Amino acid sequence: MVYADPDMMRTIIRNLLTNAIKFTKNDGVIKLDAIEESRNYKIIVSDCGMGMDTQTIKNLFRIDTAHKSIGTSNEIGTGLGLIICKEFVEKNGGHINVTSKLGKGSKFSFTVPKFS
Repeated sequence: MVYADPDMMRTIIRNLLTNAIKFTKNDGVIKLDAIEESRNYKIIVSDCGMGMDTQTIKNLFRIDTAHKSIGTSNEIGTGLGLIICKEFVEKNGGHINVTSKLGKGSKFSFTVPKFS
């Protein structure tokens, strides 16, 4: 059990999974994991997709920086979904993080407080 707004949590997970699908080839692998920590649960969405360079990662959660990307089926991404994810995670007392390597995939994780 977690202490969080259920609609916000659904939006975050849906957006992260949608992005993973968008940037992973049809035969790729996408994982959704949950890890129990002392005070939180960490939710992890990882893929073996296109990945990102360090400059792209630095600008992901910034609303003042234009960010466009093209998915594996030529879908256009604006990055606004990730900005909403960050806001929702933080409003629920958590943190969001991303690691990625160009051509190797990405891993997005966020924490959500345990219900006590």
